[in-house]
Amino acid sequence: AASPPRPVSIEELMETAKGVTNMALAHEIVVNGDFQIKPAELPEHSLEKKVRDIVHKAFWDCLEAQLKEDPPTYDHAIKLLGEIKENLLSFLLPGHTRLRSQITEVLDLDLIKQEAENGALDISKLVEFVIGMMGTLCAPARDEEIKKLKDINGIVPLFRAIFSVLDLMKMDMANFAVSSIRPKLMQQSAEYERKKFQEFLEKQPSSLDLVTRWLQEAADDLAKLRCKMLPPHCSDDGATGGASALCSTAVQNQAYLKLLKWDHVNRPFPEVVLMDQTRFQEIQLELEQLLLTGTVLLVTFSAAGSALVDMPGFAEKIKTIVKVLLTGMHLPSFNLQESLATVGEKVCAEVNSCLSQHGFTPFSAERETVLKGQIQAVANPDNTICKLIDSRIQKFLENYLASSHQKSLPAIPGGLGPIQRELEEIAVKYVRLVNYNKMVFSPYYDAILGKILTKE
Repeated sequence: AASPPRPVSIEELMETAKGVTNMALAHEIVVNGDFQIKPAELPEHSLEKKVRDIVHKAFWDCLEAQLKEDPPTYDHAIKLLGEIKENLLSFLLPGHTRLRSQITEVLDLDLIKQEAENGALDISKLVEFVIGMMGTLCAPARDEEIKKLKDINGIVPLFRAIFSVLDLMKMDMANFAVSSIRPKLMQQSAEYERKKFQEFLEKQPSSLDLVTRWLQEAADDLAKLRCKMLPPHCSDDGATGGASALCSTAVQNQAYLKLLKWDHVNRPFPEVVLMDQTRFQEIQLELEQLLLTGTVLLVTFSAAGSALVDMPGFAEKIKTIVKVLLTGMHLPSFNLQESLATVGEKVCAEVNSCLSQHGFTPFSAERETVLKGQIQAVANPDNTICKLIDSRIQKFLENYLASSHQKSLPAIPGGLGPIQRELEEIAVKYVRLVNYNKMVFSPYYDAILGKILTKE
């Protein structure tokens, strides 16, 4: 009998949670090529934002009051110059010896305090040096912000603007560091994630239940498909032989294809791909919209005949119309029937315009009605053309997964030519995500599939 699970302390759970958080961050940096650190934005009417704004206003009002005194008091201003100095020094690399000496010499706080006490402090000159140094150290993308600083009148507004730009420069520096570590992180992240997941698994032994069920369903799907493809005269033994011919890679690919049809509302996501649930969901939504776009294009070209097939720019116009009108199609408030009715109107108008411009006879009222009806019928899940396009998209993605280590892409199935570019972009993103997840979790897949395929 299995021994009962060992009680887990709160400290261990907290440490595990921290490890999972670090794993998620490393995963995000590696998988998301556009990952960037961004400034935190407080909600517009939140209590936190109101408190922060009140505190900031009080600070800047105090600074302004001090500078308006006769003679001016520079206590706040000198503290700000000290913060600016620390910020500028933090942007320097080890080899920036000359710049470090310049900043240290000009922003010498002891000397600045003496000048303030003797009424000899020229704060405008110091701020001018700060802006010049910021221009030297900032990324080219910040040149415009630095230029605007030079046009600001008044010390207080200028100080506020300087700190705002310094915050942007900190973000730039952090994002540069992220991009620098990404190649090294890519090499080590798979092992790191696997290690952290194993630690989590030791605390939560049931953390592979959903994965096991997911892989079992994929194996069952393939087994049924193999049996259907066997010759009718095959015996039960023959069918069993066909099912047992399943390989681990094929089952994994089938499992990942199932993620593109996942019911995210009613069914938990498999544990090992949980960090990428949002990404798989986004790809799923993109494919659903592309499916409708491809179906509308196929119906339109079929109705218009060969006249519009090779017409430059026509397919792109139709894709733009469909994309705009189907924006938000996954929101509960979206009415697909109404949107497709509008798509039908716009498509017919575009078809007639293009036919007229190129000397062809525009659609009659009857042909327009038929085309509009065919486009509206796309909303029906059992629509024959829609199901055909969907099966071909799935087949392309399946072939792409199977040949993902080859340099050339698999051929685009018939009827998908007008959406080839969009489909290939999604496929590249999808396969990159799948391959990385396989690389991380392959030991767990192999262990689970070893039992499943032996049973089969």
